[in-house]
Amino acid sequence: MSLGAGMKTLHLDTGREMAGGQWQVIYLLERLPGAVLLARAESPLFKEAQRRGIDARPLALPLLYRLAGEFDLVHAHDARAHTLAAALPGARLVVARRVAFPVRTGIVSRVKYSRADLYLAVSRCVSAQLESAGIPPEKIRVVYDGVPLAEWARGDRIVALASKGAGLIRQAAGLAHVEVRFTGHLWDDLPQAKMFLYASEMEGLGSGALAAMSAGVPVIASNIGGLRETVQHGRSGLLVENRPEDFAAAIAELLRDPRRAAGMGQCGRRRVEEQFTLDHLLRNTLAAYQAVLG
Repeated sequence: MSLGAGMKTLHLDTGREMAGGQWQVIYLLERLPGAVLLARAESPLFKEAQRRGIDARPLALPLLYRLAGEFDLVHAHDARAHTLAAALPGARLVVARRVAFPVRTGIVSRVKYSRADLYLAVSRCVSAQLESAGIPPEKIRVVYDGVPLAEWARGDRIVALASKGAGLIRQAAGLAHVEVRFTGHLWDDLPQAKMFLYASEMEGLGSGALAAMSAGVPVIASNIGGLRETVQHGRSGLLVENRPEDFAAAIAELLRDPRRAAGMGQCGRRRVEEQFTLDHLLRNTLAAYQAVLG
């Protein structure tokens, strides 16, 4: 079987919000023939999938059990979806793991995590967490997020996500004497950005940082988890400790040297083009499916 040829995949997502993981589902399924999505009928993911012409159906257990045997494999995209799919008899199961916190090791979790043919870790950091929980390395494959290639940003705003470390960034902005635009719609605000701030206590990869890099925007991010794989310190941005004074110092550093900041934006864009495009996401996911199906 060539990659994707005649392959039928059933995708599960139980999220109630449209976070980074749900956008990855959209990006993947738009490019994946023979894919069907089961999601909460009231969720933003379900509505967005239908709007884009993806075959999305309301998630219900009777439908899940009926459909599972009709597909080559089931791909669970979040933790609850993993729980539901683990109970499917005989299904080939691929599980996305996007979070960096440790895997639980109780008996119920051990049974659940034994019931997957392959884990798609969003970063090497997440892969290490899975291995530390006793999952064999041969059952783990790193598949990075992909992001669209955006138009180059040409703005003068410092942008941050309203949902990530807003308190810390407000303190940093006060220390640096700058104004920060907090956004819940990052792609809409990136064209007006000149710098992106990403503060987080724990991160599997950091798709918001990838989005900024795609638009050629330098990133200042927390020196934690998968963000260390996304942002190359001193090249595509700066990694700092989660202290307001450290973020403030990094902001001042890039404001003092616009040429260096622009160079970081260019480097970030190249990095996305080389490793984090939607084509990379599709190819790497299909290769993982092929490894499961043989």
